[in-house]
Amino acid sequence: MSKYELIQKSKELLLMIRACPFASAAPQIYFPPRSSRSAINPPPGDSHRSFVTMNEDISLDAITKQKKALRSNLRKELKVMSPAQRYLEDIAIQDIVLEASWFKSSKSVCAYISCDSLREVNTSKILSAILCNTAEECQKLKGKKLYVPRIQNRNSCMRMLNISSTSDLIQNSMNILEPAPVDSDGNQREDVMQTTDPVDLFLLPGLAFDRSGRRLGRGGGYYDLLLSKYQELAAERKWKQPLLVALSYSLQIMDEGVIAVTPNDVPVDALVSPAGVIPISPTAFERM
Repeated sequence: MSKYELIQKSKELLLMIRACPFASAAPQIYFPPRSSRSAINPPPGDSHRSFVTMNEDISLDAITKQKKALRSNLRKELKVMSPAQRYLEDIAIQDIVLEASWFKSSKSVCAYISCDSLREVNTSKILSAILCNTAEECQKLKGKKLYVPRIQNRNSCMRMLNISSTSDLIQNSMNILEPAPVDSDGNQREDVMQTTDPVDLFLLPGLAFDRSGRRLGRGGGYYDLLLSKYQELAAERKWKQPLLVALSYSLQIMDEGVIAVTPNDVPVDALVSPAGVIPISPTAFERM
């Protein structure tokens, strides 16, 4: 297919989706992880969680440099990814999530608001489906509780606040959408760390991932810190740990060993790429 034909096909798909925004998704395809899973080990007393150990033969300074170089390469690759290809992969990934049983059964979801300038996998269709309460196609998703991120400061501090409508979102100084700290009545929005009910699912962004659960973020440490704190909260309250699912373009999935990690890096349970779902941890195999 030529570049012109691909762009024309993308435009046709866009018109179809606008006409029926929550159309039935493509069937899920499950890919098992690669045979080598030595990077993941279940912590004592918890068969449902996993952690990634620090590369023992690499210094922390070397890991930092390795991560920086990989981030630079991934940003360049994402920058040259054609808008048509990005669009097709965005739709495929979101459709897989929306049709997944593990998504439909989640009563409470934490999800990022995609930023086009950062070239993150688009989540607008997923968020719209959760917040929609009128269209017939959305009735099966009605009642889900949604938390989205708000950056508090540059010290890796991020909150996840509950919203019930896209009107609850405002643009910050970097032109990124985030929830207003208070609602229209002046009340503080509920923080995920203060909720009385457990979160079932986290949908996570990132720059690179592998099939053993390693995730490379953008370097701020916001998600790793938040996830660690929430996992501690869930353990303290004896809640089931949430399913951590990263959304990834095809080019963002690396070979094992490419992504260096430290003890502060929180692994994901599964990946969703345009090709399908890649379950990784025991938690993912149990729930997916």
